[in-house]
Amino acid sequence: MPDTDPADVLYSALRGITQVPPLTDGMRPGLTLDDGYRIAADLHALRVHDGDVVAGRKIGFTNRAIWPIYNVDAPVWGWMYTNTVHDIPADGVIPLPAVPEPRIEPEIVFGFKKTPDPDMDLTAIADCVDWVAHGIEIVMSLYPDWRFSAPDSVAACAMHGALWVGDRMEPTPDRLDALARCALTMTGPEELHQGSGSDVLGGPLTALQYLVRQIDRMPGAGPIQPGEVVTTGTLTDARPIAVGQTWRTTFDTPLLKGLEVRFT
Repeated sequence: MPDTDPADVLYSALRGITQVPPLTDGMRPGLTLDDGYRIAADLHALRVHDGDVVAGRKIGFTNRAIWPIYNVDAPVWGWMYTNTVHDIPADGVIPLPAVPEPRIEPEIVFGFKKTPDPDMDLTAIADCVDWVAHGIEIVMSLYPDWRFSAPDSVAACAMHGALWVGDRMEPTPDRLDALARCALTMTGPEELHQGSGSDVLGGPLTALQYLVRQIDRMPGAGPIQPGEVVTTGTLTDARPIAVGQTWRTTFDTPLLKGLEVRFT
């Protein structure tokens, strides 16, 4: 019997809105992070072949505080597409995407005007940024009960479901400096969660630098292009969401804008 292609299995689960056992549970018990990136590249090729268009990248698990919760020990990255990246409408009402076990993550998002280089320091990377925004990523798990390893995660689209981007703001030096020092509070139904920019690998710009230096781990992945969007990882733990819920975020600095969204 021919070996089952894990990219085909994950793609079928993604399109069918179903779940499969983690690859490391049986199909690929010795899966490494680099193996996961090779599978992710194959899955990406399937998506592009079927019409998905690249909009940018997402960085996952940059918040070290949540690594023990999800059995991971390193950040990962994955692709985002034009059909998964959207602007938050003025009324804050957004449709909950049809993905398995959706969760919400408050994040810092960047748009690029120039291609960053792996050798750049933080100042040079900041000079490549066209705008900065606060947004929410809706993440999902192709594996039941959010149980997986880091290689499983990167193979499965790095858990990306959708990104909703708030107001784009000028990346002034004081605003970029505030990203690493800000504190955020997220509230949902009878819940309050707190985090900070420093939780994201020391700051969102540092997370960007990490991504730029890790891109070549995925076969065939080129550098970030002008016009691409990059979201840098959650400032709090990801929380389950459902239709009808309203979620709010606030920052402790006027340099960054909080959000209010309602899922329909």
